[in-house]
Amino acid sequence: MDHLHQSFAVRFSYTVFFTERLFDIANPLFADYFSQPTVSETPKKLLFVLDSGVVEAHPTLLSAIRQYVDRPGMPVALVPDLLVIPGGEAAKNDPALVERIVDAVDRYGIDRHSYIVAVGGGSVLDLVGYATAISHRGIRHIRIPTTVLSQNDSGVGVKNGVNYRGKKNFLGTFAPPVAVFNDSDFLATLDDRDWRAGISEALKVALIKDQLFFDWIEANAALLAARDLSAMQYLIHRCADMHLQHIAGGDPFEQGSSRPLDFGHWSAHKLEQLTNFTLRHGEAVAIGIAIDTLYSNQLGWLSETDTNRVLTTLRTLGFSLYHPMLDADHSAGILKGLSEFREHLGGQLTIMLLQALGQGVEVHEIQTDGVRQAIASLRESELSATV
Repeated sequence: MDHLHQSFAVRFSYTVFFTERLFDIANPLFADYFSQPTVSETPKKLLFVLDSGVVEAHPTLLSAIRQYVDRPGMPVALVPDLLVIPGGEAAKNDPALVERIVDAVDRYGIDRHSYIVAVGGGSVLDLVGYATAISHRGIRHIRIPTTVLSQNDSGVGVKNGVNYRGKKNFLGTFAPPVAVFNDSDFLATLDDRDWRAGISEALKVALIKDQLFFDWIEANAALLAARDLSAMQYLIHRCADMHLQHIAGGDPFEQGSSRPLDFGHWSAHKLEQLTNFTLRHGEAVAIGIAIDTLYSNQLGWLSETDTNRVLTTLRTLGFSLYHPMLDADHSAGILKGLSEFREHLGGQLTIMLLQALGQGVEVHEIQTDGVRQAIASLRESELSATV
């Protein structure tokens, strides 16, 4: 039987910029991006979608954007509306927000050569990235992450998505941005929970890939908890760099069953859902890291000393490592996260554990009794800490 075969490769390339006061007229970075030779000389449209929490924390942001973009010589034209949408995980549960962005694309004639710029935390970036990817089969997307979590992890990656049918990121796309602008000025207005939450993703990547980076986080945990900006800037830059290296060197669109950057996430995703997303993603990841670290210790892979180093570092950063929804009555709910984790990617269950600090190892089976034992250990340590 005759047949045809097709094979081609598509190259993706984008830059993560690090700056301060991005929309200050004296800062040329954003304007210079649109003056690159690869950008058409014909002015293209620019649609901004902003996280309402960021707008409230930075009351002059909207006017600063207008003043920055609406000036002579800019090769992009700002559409009349700056869309402001709610942030946080709840935004990814609201289909009306996707429709609102798609409506703006239609109303203002945003085409594939125009740009949609998302300004906000990881949830808003995920949501806007999804709406951008499905409009006209893909519009150029620029991310401006405003939280630690999004600047060092989700905002620099290739994933977009929304929650659907009660499942996290059930609908989504792999669509890289054309550029990412990390502005450390946005970090100053984060509350302590959001400042802390993003650190768990840096700790995660250090634990599975780079013991020296873990050593640095351990040594600087008190500084990070005290909101030292220079320490945070280093952490974000190092974590973003490692994230980009992983994407370039592995399986960026997750065609296989491996997902090493999701260490600590199988229980975190479920815990977020069980708490009705009252836990920040990074807070749930910290608990997930603790569970999988203890489980690695049970297997004899991670020493008692190294296990305690991880747990102590998490606590020094300010994380609580136990939540009532982990309790025995709810453990079946948490354990259901294993099947949902496998289902989301397909194929066999693949969980990242620790062979040693800085060395991740994948397993395809988790013993539920071991998970319950890890949860019990966290519960006991939490109770003893409050006595």
